[in-house]
Amino acid sequence: MSSTTDYQTSARGMDSRYRDTSGDGWMVFAAAMLGIAGAWNIIDGILAIGRSHIYGASAQYIFSDLRTWGWIVLILGILQVMAAAALGRFSQWARWFGVAVAGLNAIGQLGFLPAYPFWALSMFAVDVFIIYALTVYGGVRVRA
Repeated sequence: MSSTTDYQTSARGMDSRYRDTSGDGWMVFAAAMLGIAGAWNIIDGILAIGRSHIYGASAQYIFSDLRTWGWIVLILGILQVMAAAALGRFSQWARWFGVAVAGLNAIGQLGFLPAYPFWALSMFAVDVFIIYALTVYGGVRVRA
């Protein structure tokens, strides 16, 4: 940490071991949304693997079939839940892991579009909000 940052921290009457909490609301929002989106993706993936009748029967996919996309969405859902849990530590690597997982899920949802168009576009929008929430605050996290 630089001497300027030490001076600013001590000038505000805070010990330099404490971290800046100005972006915590966005991090909590992103963690909650990642957890919810991950849970829904896990459910969607299981339904698609089982070839549930809630998906359109005549959908044409970019490659393979509904079962393959079910596995892809299931794996993305598991990664999202893991990223949501990791964000609880407010670390930089968890933040960037969350951005990467949300970006991958956004791309995956566009591939899942033929199966369930409205849901896939909704999940794409949620992923955009998650990426925004994780990147809007770029402050330095101070570790104790």
